[in-house]
Amino acid sequence: MLLTWFVAHSLLTIRSIRYRLHFTHKENLLAQLFKRWTNKIPIALLLGIILLVAGAIGFISFFGSPRYTDVGYRPQQPLPFSHALHAGDLAMDCRYCHHAIESASHANLPSTQTCMNCHTLILPQSSRLMPVRESWSALRPIPWTNVHLLPDYAYFNHSAHLDAGVGCFSCHGNIAGMAVVAQSQPLSMGWCLDCHRHPEPNLRPATEITSMTWQPDTGHTRFAADLRSRKNLNPPQDCSGCHR
Repeated sequence: MLLTWFVAHSLLTIRSIRYRLHFTHKENLLAQLFKRWTNKIPIALLLGIILLVAGAIGFISFFGSPRYTDVGYRPQQPLPFSHALHAGDLAMDCRYCHHAIESASHANLPSTQTCMNCHTLILPQSSRLMPVRESWSALRPIPWTNVHLLPDYAYFNHSAHLDAGVGCFSCHGNIAGMAVVAQSQPLSMGWCLDCHRHPEPNLRPATEITSMTWQPDTGHTRFAADLRSRKNLNPPQDCSGCHR
């Protein structure tokens, strides 16, 4: 019995020594294959992944934002209409063509009737105006393409903003200088909220609502404060104000 125990104990001891020698040899071999600085590789990989994800989020946040994707949007229209000529050189008021901007929640696109009010007498035979004459004869509206589009889930009342004293220039830019109309502002939620929180820079006298050349004078700060007080302007900043 004692002999059996001695033999078993000896075998276990020899096996333990062989295991330790093998493990030590393996450690020495790994130490020879991999230098100490390789221990930092997992940390470097983790930091690299974090930076890559953060960079991807930043890239998408900027290049996928309305400020990058929508500003400068300039769709092709069914016929060449120059705002630079009509609103700039001829100084036509925005309200002649867009007559509902002060009374309707949506700004109207001009009808063919509006165009023909002038062009029955001005350039009545011009080949460039052939689509207008065809629209007039066929009683078919000109399929203008909207430039300034808001998503369906965002409520925007055009007349309310003009009544508050926000001019056309604030949202549409210098239309009178555009031969082809392009979107000049992102019209994003953040951009709208910036104005709702601090509307004073965009407020102007009612007589200058459609002006493209008006500039605030030194007394504008007082004027804007008085206008806010007189009209009790408190633009909504909560979700329900624009998402109804």
